[in-house]
Amino acid sequence: MSKAKIVYICSLRNATADQAGQYIEYKEQQRYMKSPLEYLTEALNETSLGLSYRLEAVIYDDDADSPRDREKLAGYGFRREQGKKWIYPQGLAVQGRALDDLLQPIPSTYRRHAKGTPEHVAGKRDFEARLLARLDELDADLVVLDGLLVILDELVRPGAAYHRRIVNIHPGITRLESPYERRGAWATLDALYGARGEKVVDWTTKETVAVEPLRMTGASFHYVDNGIDSGEVIVDVLKTEIDPEDTILELRWNNFNYSLFPALHQGLTLMAGRLRKAA
Repeated sequence: MSKAKIVYICSLRNATADQAGQYIEYKEQQRYMKSPLEYLTEALNETSLGLSYRLEAVIYDDDADSPRDREKLAGYGFRREQGKKWIYPQGLAVQGRALDDLLQPIPSTYRRHAKGTPEHVAGKRDFEARLLARLDELDADLVVLDGLLVILDELVRPGAAYHRRIVNIHPGITRLESPYERRGAWATLDALYGARGEKVVDWTTKETVAVEPLRMTGASFHYVDNGIDSGEVIVDVLKTEIDPEDTILELRWNNFNYSLFPALHQGLTLMAGRLRKAA
């Protein structure tokens, strides 16, 4: 049986904010910050996931002509460069192919324009059209989003070609009925505040109110819809204990290793069965 083709879409900005591919300070020690992409690469090489899937491409949306993106990626660049950091080790290969060779930029250039302006609206539509064309060229069976700070519209609407074929791995529980629900870009920081007995009510001012402390967080693997982390959950894992004294990177390391990587693995295992049934 042929393998399902995965296209992985990420934001380099998000990966570098996590210091992916680097050693970070952790409780007066150092620990390696493995990214979800590096974890997936290892899983495809070393586990039964490699029997079900083939990684076809890694697309990133970062904009090399944007001063803001260049500033955020200053220590890394937009591809591996001599003398700069990178988000995974040199020479890393997936299923016999160099991971570096699978990188493909599709920049979300519309982010240069203010939200709601004609340029932003038209640019967003163009970005999705370019992304759709590339996914079709790659003959993608499943699209996995990781840290993509873009809300997709046309690609995920009911009836669209990639409806229920685009999934997201999110570093927080996304079920609204869960007391541990943490959606959006601030999910990890939200969980850290929650462990300290605080709830942020305004992320611009960081205004908080007192709440009952919750010292656990997790990750959800879910379908992507038109909302923010609001798609149907495929699997979630709640296994990350939070020390209120954690730094944001310490908590990210813990959540990746205890909840997000297992959720990614379990979610892809479930999706392999669903893709076989749909074939």
